[in-house]
Amino acid sequence: MNINADFDKRVLMHSDEIDWLASPMPGVDRRMLDRIGDEVARATTIVRYAANSKFSAHTHTGGEEYIVLEGVFQDEHGDFPVGSYVRNPPTSSHTPGSDDGCVIFVKLWQFDMDDRTQVMIDMNKNTSVEAAGRDGVAVMPLFSDADETVIMETWDADAHVDMDLPLGGEFLVLDGGFREGGDDLRKHSWLRLPVGSNLSAITGKQGAKVWIKTGHLPHAKAPKG
Repeated sequence: MNINADFDKRVLMHSDEIDWLASPMPGVDRRMLDRIGDEVARATTIVRYAANSKFSAHTHTGGEEYIVLEGVFQDEHGDFPVGSYVRNPPTSSHTPGSDDGCVIFVKLWQFDMDDRTQVMIDMNKNTSVEAAGRDGVAVMPLFSDADETVIMETWDADAHVDMDLPLGGEFLVLDGGFREGGDDLRKHSWLRLPVGSNLSAITGKQGAKVWIKTGHLPHAKAPKG
């Protein structure tokens, strides 16, 4: 299965316009944003857990990265409320679920296979700092290595935000919204810009909180096996 698998193209998806598709586990549904592969896939997905639903215990051979968008996501490592950012590296395992239901943004099979860094950050509690030379922008670092940089940025109301993206970039609106490339992005809209792009965004009256990943797109490939 290939969904938005041409990484040389700009892709914009409004998650609230995508149909929910059932996963192999009852009570767990998905909105697919991009995908290379079938059940074992390099995938970017919005996942919804119904109340009292769980996935079977499993190992993340290719790693898992997620953000809690609604409700509380749970596993044996703890309870993760809205605003949690978590990286479970290759070889990690867990039994995920939710007592009261939740929605998460999740990326699978997109890690360096030698990465063993576990990250658990509550973005509600971490501090953002003003971005040097970028008016109206505050930045919260989340993760960085030789292959990618992950941050959360807060953009002021009516701000003009520009970013050069020599290695491409990926953007998820966590709150508020902005206009880019003639399109209006709103809460939980997802944008992927290819290598050599430039982001030129204008926020609305609410400003925006945006999760941003850069540097990873040249490494995009299907999982082995």
